[in-house]
Amino acid sequence: MKYDFTSIMDRHGKDAMAVDALGYGWAPGAPKDGFDSIPMWVADMNFPTVPTVCEEMKKRVEHPAFGYFTPREEYFDSIIKWQKSRNGVEGLLPEHIGYENGVLGGLLSAIGTFCSKGDNVLVHNPIYLGFASCLKNAGYNIVLSQLIHDEKGTWRMDFDDMEKKIVENNIHAAVFCSPHNPTGRVWEKWEIEKAMEIYKKHDVYVVSDEIWSDIILSGHKHIPTQTINDDTKERTVALYAPSKTFNLAGLVGSYHIIYNKRLRDRVNKESSLSHYNSMNVLSMYALIGAYKNEGYEWVDELREVITGNVDFAVEYIRSNFNGVSVEKPQGTYMVFIDCKEYLERHKLTLNDLLKRGWDVGVTWQDGTQHGGTTHIRLNLALPLSRVREAFERMKKYVFND
Repeated sequence: MKYDFTSIMDRHGKDAMAVDALGYGWAPGAPKDGFDSIPMWVADMNFPTVPTVCEEMKKRVEHPAFGYFTPREEYFDSIIKWQKSRNGVEGLLPEHIGYENGVLGGLLSAIGTFCSKGDNVLVHNPIYLGFASCLKNAGYNIVLSQLIHDEKGTWRMDFDDMEKKIVENNIHAAVFCSPHNPTGRVWEKWEIEKAMEIYKKHDVYVVSDEIWSDIILSGHKHIPTQTINDDTKERTVALYAPSKTFNLAGLVGSYHIIYNKRLRDRVNKESSLSHYNSMNVLSMYALIGAYKNEGYEWVDELREVITGNVDFAVEYIRSNFNGVSVEKPQGTYMVFIDCKEYLERHKLTLNDLLKRGWDVGVTWQDGTQHGGTTHIRLNLALPLSRVREAFERMKKYVFND
């Protein structure tokens, strides 16, 4: 491969929550003496980003002034080209694009235009922890519609339940996660169409979180929600960012795409109310660097690497961990495993199992934070050698009885 996905980065002391926060707050426990930590909880990657990100920021840092600025045309052109090339989006203009201080900030700006405090918002469960915490913190009531498994074990939306919850709870706003986090489902076109039919029928406006849309595993394709039909295009706020794709979360910088002018004006107004939703000049240059030609190549290689890691992990779990079930994700680099049978057989709690992993440096995440019950969430965006080491430790020290 042209880019480096095999070197093991030492992130200690480099401001990385993934390794430096262990043992504090809601983070996993720190490993016992004799074990190093293998970071598999925070949804960032343990790969160096594409070199053009650092190159663009370095060039800008050489100029010793960082005063007020406005976004460059190149910023918007880079997004438009990326969306057309990667997602087949046509007709996107700079006026449709707006900056957001992170996807969760964009989510709240959009929900704030759809709802009043105390209103109900429909979200699928399992639910990304960030959705749950920010919506509750902002004073909205979350109504969960449970994803269900079909006869092949694939996670699916329960359309009857969605419509029932919308009607019973007088819902006019929904959060749609595509690809879905934490299950890794990449929705098929007919699934998105069916969901949007229900939203249209009951006048529900939609925030479509598509931050994972670049990390799609082999054999699958992301379909932007707004491309489904004209009505969907007008009732949807779509949120994107280079942060998951290129490991840039610490730089802060997301963007929305909104075609409906009235809706766009209201979201922009809501975003402005904190007087804090402003782009950082270096995050602008990071996006420009990420969306250069090298970024296209880098993401293609990343997808191959993640696909290989997922293939290895899923096969290892199915072959070695009796009582642990897993559906192979189709996108993202997260895996959501269910340990119900193992826990019941061995009369263990999920916390018992989590601690077994944490003690030996497998720093996985409590899946109940994402709406699971007996689930663990695993980040596989590491060099394959580290993924192998983590699973060997699981076999020897965790699922060993």
